Amino acid sequence: MSTLLALDASSTACSCALWQDGDLVHRFEIAPREHTRLLLPMIDALLAEGGVSLAQLDAIAYGQGPGSFTGLRIAAGVAQGLAYGADLPLMGISTLEALALAAHRQWHARHVIAALDARMNEIYVGAYRCQDGNVEVVLEERVIPPESLHLPPGGEKCEWLGIGSGWQLLSNIPVDVKAALPQCLPDELPAAEDIVRLAAASWERGSRGRAPHEAVPVYLRDEVAWRKA
Repeated sequence: MSTLLALDASSTACSCALWQDGDLVHRFEIAPREHTRLLLPMIDALLAEGGVSLAQLDAIAYGQGPGSFTGLRIAAGVAQGLAYGADLPLMGISTLEALALAAHRQWHARHVIAALDARMNEIYVGAYRCQDGNVEVVLEERVIPPESLHLPPGGEKCEWLGIGSGWQLLSNIPVDVKAALPQCLPDELPAAEDIVRLAAASWERGSRGRAPHEAVPVYLRDEVAWRKA
């Protein structure tokens, strides 16, 4: 059993969630460029609602990416600060896996391709097999042009659900991938509610997270290329 706090700032949404031995409360707000102002008060309100102090947590989970570079740094920085202050471990959770879990929970999807708009005509993407609340990676996270996306081996036999802002670039996706996707949800965003569920499952499997100084955002890009209009 575990008591975990999760937070995410990887997109235009700001969210946090509290897991207490299977009970879950959460906050989610669409707030572009407001993460720094909103995140800590949101966490304070959530902990107060749950009647929990930072010292009573087992760990803090955060959306490690991919996603907005600035948002990922904010989430990692806030998580580090809280973890240092309360002497807690950190658990970095993939935002793409969180999207896959959301698709599984809410739409009962078994095969999910999660994609986020990476700008510069690219997407962050990963593919997952989901069953009984578990998420298994079948295509490792990567950043690619949408026209380079291919189904995992044997994937043409499955019916896939696409989720995440990367599917706003659907017109650039190869025809065979489109054919395997009867439904896409391009407006869905990563949420701490799913990040904390993944963290709790990892905790139950024996993972105890990492030291705060090891919290590193996952950008997938080694370098950011700025282009002038």
